[in-house]
Amino acid sequence: MTLFLVHLELAREKGHPDGSALHGYDIVAPLGPDGHLDAAAWKQNRSRCTVRRFWYGEDDQKGELIHTRGGRWALSYDPTTDEDDEAMFRMDSHIIRKGEYISITEPGNQRHTFRIVSITAV
Repeated sequence: MTLFLVHLELAREKGHPDGSALHGYDIVAPLGPDGHLDAAAWKQNRSRCTVRRFWYGEDDQKGELIHTRGGRWALSYDPTTDEDDEAMFRMDSHIIRKGEYISITEPGNQRHTFRIVSITAV
């Protein structure tokens, strides 16, 4: 099983009509051959499944990719609480492939869409 570094950049949205390479995520995630997140591989490599959130004008946030009891995928920066978790929309069925889009909902229910810019084996 291989882990991959998935680099996301903000897609076009209000305030960023051309998207933004200065806003995004680097996520280390286990991907199956079909491009889906692999829950079994995540469970075996949980400590290696990390996230770095970079946002212009803010300090980087570092955390982990999590798979919740309800089968949802999220990004978490504080393991002692789920209040900071950022939900990843429909990742149980979404294919991770360069050029595709992923929606992430921040605490406070603000959703942003990100373009998958690159996927690299780590």
